[in-house]
Amino acid sequence: MSEEQNINDNEAELLKAFAEQAPVEEYSIKEGAPLKPSAAKASREQIIEALRTICDPEIMINIYDLGLVYDIRQLDNGDVEIDMTLTAPTCPVAGVLPGQAAAAVAALDGVGVATVNLVWEPAWSIDRLSDEAKALLEMF
Repeated sequence: MSEEQNINDNEAELLKAFAEQAPVEEYSIKEGAPLKPSAAKASREQIIEALRTICDPEIMINIYDLGLVYDIRQLDNGDVEIDMTLTAPTCPVAGVLPGQAAAAVAALDGVGVATVNLVWEPAWSIDRLSDEAKALLEMF
């Protein structure tokens, strides 16, 4: 067997092993307390700015510009639901970033309970980076 064939076989084995890993569970984290019915609601822009205060500690780019935030839903009662992902299921900050995001949004005036749902579909890719994040990573 040639060295090139051996390398290709090893790569195929690694890819197969990655594909067979047990799926990482999706979960939700909640922070905050219900708003009073008469309370003014936070704006979407305020929520986005709160999410921009949370940075991935490995590359120091915020989770919003990294494209980790998939959806922000503001409910009539002032609660906020956020779907987010991580760059990979094995990300070492998987247990930290969603909680930080929930806490940052819940701390805003005009937000009741902030729920962050960690999701894995669709998988994150570099195509989700904002132009600002691409510039920081020099990916243009």
